[in-house]
Amino acid sequence: MIHLAFKNFIRARGIRAGLILLLTAGVVSLLIGRQFLNRQTQAVSDVRAAQQTDFTRNIAIHQDELGLLLYYLKFSLVNTSLPISGLSMGQRDINPSIQSVTIRALESQRYDADLTNPANLLLGNLDFSFVLIYLFPLLLIACCYNLVSDERESGTWKIVVVQSPNILSAIYRLYAIRVGTLLALLALLFLLAIPLLRLPPNNTLAAFVGLSVLYVLFWATVCFWITSLRKSSSVNALLLVSIWLGLLVLLPTLVNTYVIARYPTPEALETTLAARKGYHEKWDTNKRQTMQAFFGHYPQFQSIPAPKLAFDWPWYYAMQQVGDDEASRAASALRQKVGQRETVSRQLAQFIPPLHAQLQLNELARSGLGNQLRFQEATGRFHEKLRLHFYQRMFTDTPVKAENWNRFDVQTFRDEAPVSGLAGLLPLLVFTGLFAGLGWLNFRKTAEMA
Repeated sequence: MIHLAFKNFIRARGIRAGLILLLTAGVVSLLIGRQFLNRQTQAVSDVRAAQQTDFTRNIAIHQDELGLLLYYLKFSLVNTSLPISGLSMGQRDINPSIQSVTIRALESQRYDADLTNPANLLLGNLDFSFVLIYLFPLLLIACCYNLVSDERESGTWKIVVVQSPNILSAIYRLYAIRVGTLLALLALLFLLAIPLLRLPPNNTLAAFVGLSVLYVLFWATVCFWITSLRKSSSVNALLLVSIWLGLLVLLPTLVNTYVIARYPTPEALETTLAARKGYHEKWDTNKRQTMQAFFGHYPQFQSIPAPKLAFDWPWYYAMQQVGDDEASRAASALRQKVGQRETVSRQLAQFIPPLHAQLQLNELARSGLGNQLRFQEATGRFHEKLRLHFYQRMFTDTPVKAENWNRFDVQTFRDEAPVSGLAGLLPLLVFTGLFAGLGWLNFRKTAEMA
């Protein structure tokens, strides 16, 4: 009977067309993910080559003044892209994965990003997570909305009741065929993704696959519950599409609007203005006063003599540092509020399974906002390390040739923050169990009435 039911299901032209379209969209998303990873790899290679060329050229030109040389030199830090980020790009297509900074004021460089067509940013990328989160539920709805109601409307339900000794088992088998077909398609896409994206078989991939399967099962139980309400096929379709729009469009938009209103970030502009003002005002401020403010931050350099000339490199970089110090309050508040947005979004997403699944997939792929915040923190530590190293050299008049410039290669940041395991799956498990239980109770009543 299962074999015949499967043949009857798969012969429907609409179902076959939907499966082919979903498979095509999935393959295209994998190819886009591979292009994304290739671009990331090429960008790292280009930055490494450009940094070496830039160092060689500038060192040859500015051999006499270390301060002037450091004005031009840029040092790069790379946010490592995991192969699995090709499945879920998250923030990676908006925020830069490579940060190149000089030892001048950090706050004016921290948020530099690549020039990108805003229309492309608006449309976004068709990555695998989009196909999973948005398209898989639609095909599942198309497969299941009329599973029982169609039999009632066509007048064959009584025949099914008479021929089936266990109505619930028959309904379960019909659902198993449809959900199993979707899961088989999902498994095929993952099998294609492993060689295309060179995914290593590790715990991260296992968690990504498990979360994806659980997400499909969540939507299967939603369909199971709606079709158990004994409504007509048209009503079932309307309810399921409304739930899809509510969970995937309306509620995430409301969450985003609430978070932005609850945690506004005027500090973004304030940070920029404070850093610029703090730096530019120092041109007209007494140099000794500037150096005293600098020594307050770095007391280990108090032995530096006061500048005697109209322009002095230690004084210039002290200006840059003081500019960062004066913007530090606003910068710290900005990062705190962005972190609060991330935290609150995750808390609210626990009650919106699609949003929760998307955030968890991004976190597994190290492409979410949390990863970007940690990368910015790492950029601050990287910049501070460079400052301390070169301040010591510059303020002691170390010659340019005395520095080993070959040691300054492109550095990498690898996000080692722990990812929630079972806790990340718990919201999906709870909602899946809830809708499965509600559907089972309704279908049990139907079987008893029959």
